[in-house]
Amino acid sequence: MSVENPHRIAYVLKMYPRFSETFIVSEILAREAAGEEIVIFSLRPPIDARFHPELARVQAPVIQVGRSSSPRRLWEVWGAAMADPELAPGMAAQLGELVRAGVDDAEQALAVAMLAREHGVSHLHAHFASMATTVARLAGLLTDLPFSFTAHAKDIFHRDVEDEDLARKLRDADHAVTISEYNRRHLHARFGARDTARLELVRNGLELERFPYRGRTGLAEVPLLLGVGRLVEKKGFDQLIDVVRALREEGREVRAEIVGDGPLRDELAAKIAELGLQQQVRLLGPRTQEEVRHLLDVADLFVAPFVIGADGNADGLPTVLLEAMATGIPCVAASVTAVGEVIIDGRTGWLVPTGDTTALVDAVREALDPATDRLALTDAARELVAAEYDSRSQARRLRALAERSAHRNILTQPIELPALQRATQALSPAAAPSAAQPIAPAGRTLS
Repeated sequence: MSVENPHRIAYVLKMYPRFSETFIVSEILAREAAGEEIVIFSLRPPIDARFHPELARVQAPVIQVGRSSSPRRLWEVWGAAMADPELAPGMAAQLGELVRAGVDDAEQALAVAMLAREHGVSHLHAHFASMATTVARLAGLLTDLPFSFTAHAKDIFHRDVEDEDLARKLRDADHAVTISEYNRRHLHARFGARDTARLELVRNGLELERFPYRGRTGLAEVPLLLGVGRLVEKKGFDQLIDVVRALREEGREVRAEIVGDGPLRDELAAKIAELGLQQQVRLLGPRTQEEVRHLLDVADLFVAPFVIGADGNADGLPTVLLEAMATGIPCVAASVTAVGEVIIDGRTGWLVPTGDTTALVDAVREALDPATDRLALTDAARELVAAEYDSRSQARRLRALAERSAHRNILTQPIELPALQRATQALSPAAAPSAAQPIAPAGRTLS
């Protein structure tokens, strides 16, 4: 940590890098460009076969925090942490929290706590209010470091989200961030003013210079519709296939390309074959951001038929929709969560009710009508993205929040476990198993 910059931010992430989470890379790049020092703690090793070239620009060291799912290993890491006189008091005070946590979460929280001290971290930040925030919160309690997190979509809306757990994280965080006004209002209504008193709106950002705007007036002889996202229920790509079928039945030739991979690939491929659309609809598989930018440049219309999944999961505000708006391709999207904050019907694109295939077909038909003034809508879309979603503004806001945290003393809301709390009174570093043989956190890849 440099003398000029007394703050070093640790990003606690479930998995880094992750092919679908380009918004995290953009955020880190913007903060580094603004002069912040960052270190990344990844709680799971990457599993994607492809990576975006932008990763090479990230300067932050990446430390893979191992896990063993072994109670014995947990005690070994525990002993190493208890041997640190600055961590031992926090461990004794938070014994109930550690015991209540799962083995993986407790082990990794201890490892992150030790790594944070080793790397001079002044603030912990997690993305998604699920496992990564669980670990960041525990590590923050152990080290007395402030922690924060960004809440997105699945970590809020999925039916498996436990209200008590999320409320505790909102209360205990130095601050929490969410990416849309829709999310902010939802969380405020769900948890009340007390639990959301430190909830901040910070929109995801784009490096706008990487997405040059090109206003377009013409259409290809056979217009190309583009969909981009994981092949999962909430993306609604089955409806994009229905749009192609409906327009062809009207005598309008169109084609579609769908970028991404996921569990519904075989199901979507089967539907394409069943409808005899193999020549009109192609599943392209995963593509890098650079490849997607090229596709945005050559396609005629970006279509995002979002739906709310049976499990309650819904998209928050996909980065690729902002990228499409920035580049000047006309956009049609279904209205879920915060999508209506950027796709303003008749002004920046076409917004249709979610799950309404007829309305989706009508919007695509209108967007492809030669009489439609698409340029006016795409000009307005670019202006909105430039004004509200510039990554430089995002970085400034996040930095201000992190620097403010250094002047706070947040009282946490520990889980009440009276018997375990009494046990902490007798606990000392010497009493911890393996305290005489401290070890490095499991899986460390950076010295």
